[in-house]
Amino acid sequence: MFKHLFASMNEMLDEVISQYPSSQGTARRELQEKLRALKAMSDACIEEWLQFEEKWSKLMSVAGISLNGTGADPLDPEFSGKRTDLFIRGQGYYKLHMFDRAIAEFDELIRLQPDFNLARIYLAMSYLRKGEAGESYLHFQFLSRLTENMQLKAISFNAMGCIQAQLHNMDKACELFNMAYRTDPSSVQPLLDLGVCCEKKGGLQFVFDMSRPSD
Repeated sequence: MFKHLFASMNEMLDEVISQYPSSQGTARRELQEKLRALKAMSDACIEEWLQFEEKWSKLMSVAGISLNGTGADPLDPEFSGKRTDLFIRGQGYYKLHMFDRAIAEFDELIRLQPDFNLARIYLAMSYLRKGEAGESYLHFQFLSRLTENMQLKAISFNAMGCIQAQLHNMDKACELFNMAYRTDPSSVQPLLDLGVCCEKKGGLQFVFDMSRPSD
């Protein structure tokens, strides 16, 4: 199901990439509408994945379920067994937009578990939402070098590109978006950001926004 969805999205994106440079007027506006539709689909997929991943982790932790008999989470090996009370509190503060409190929780958590990459993403995003882009950038930069998870590496490059674009360092931003795409070609967001970056000279949105309130 997902292969067909992303195949269609990538096919549409390839079409936009090939036609956009020479397009004008109505044709360009139609291509921009396609980009907006792709971005909305990309955001929805990532948000739904994050919600599922959080529910899956809670089930593994609370019920003590193991699908491979080892006690590890086979679908989430990098994050398995690391979600403690510190993580739950930090995640709660983040969702409530209490970023100072979230930073305190996640900072302590990665001090205890420096390889807990999901906690580091939350910490980086907490700094970013608080307006401390420099500190956020350092954590995303560290994560991009630490993790072997290609999706997390691409997310880090993408976020760093957005921060560089906000600082009007457009060449560096475009370089980072290209690195994100090369790291995880299945992700359309870096290319969309690259298009917005080149078209609007900034004004980017962050794809890995975990601030959606709980129902």
